[in-house]
Amino acid sequence: MNYTNLLKSIIETSYLAGDKILEIYNDNNYKSSIEIKKDASPLTIADKASNRVIVDSLKKISNEIPILSEEEKEIDYSTRKKWNRFWLVDPLDGTKEFINRNGEFTVNIALIENNTPIMGIVYSPVKKKLWYGLKDHGSFIINNKQEPIKISKKEPSNGTIKIVSSRSHANNEKLKNYLKQFGKYELVNMGSSIKMCLVADGTAHYYPRFGPTMEWDTGAAHAVVKYANGNIYNIDTDEELIYNKENLLNPGFIVK
Repeated sequence: MNYTNLLKSIIETSYLAGDKILEIYNDNNYKSSIEIKKDASPLTIADKASNRVIVDSLKKISNEIPILSEEEKEIDYSTRKKWNRFWLVDPLDGTKEFINRNGEFTVNIALIENNTPIMGIVYSPVKKKLWYGLKDHGSFIINNKQEPIKISKKEPSNGTIKIVSSRSHANNEKLKNYLKQFGKYELVNMGSSIKMCLVADGTAHYYPRFGPTMEWDTGAAHAVVKYANGNIYNIDTDEELIYNKENLLNPGFIVK
């Protein structure tokens, strides 16, 4: 399989899904489309529309690769555990950010092989920024032009560590305890998987996450971070996050 050609097709798919989301985002009646799912999280017609664009496109690109999407997640583990390779999709990550109209939502598409992401695309339609990572190729940001990105491993010259935190799901007590290890720090609140990409492109140094997330929340950005010379680790065991578990819930993690 030619992953470079595949990547180009998935980037184009991300742009198409982003355009579909923006059509709805820019409609003044968008709030009338909000539903509440069984887990009490919000769902909009934008989630569904983006999902249709992505799933239809992925089936045309490579019909033999199965798809696990947040909006089509009812696939029994007895079936999933046989998958060596699959697409992992969050068609609109940051639905609360979409509803609050702060622009901090993304399209996320990852290719998982043997429980680890080998390709991931994160696209922010409002910011017009796209981050991607591909095994043996590296990680890049596309923002008018394409540039390689790397995790920032150096101590900042001013001594201030930048920590990214979730805008909608912050766990203040655990975060406060985590921050005690740093002498000087700046806390940057941000929505969706953009947080992980900010670590990948060197804008921030760490992203600790203590609240619940699902595999589709992290898969695409995990590839961006991983191939930018970083990783996402279980915050308790320091082991890299894995995918296609029987329970799709992620543990708490640290992006660095």
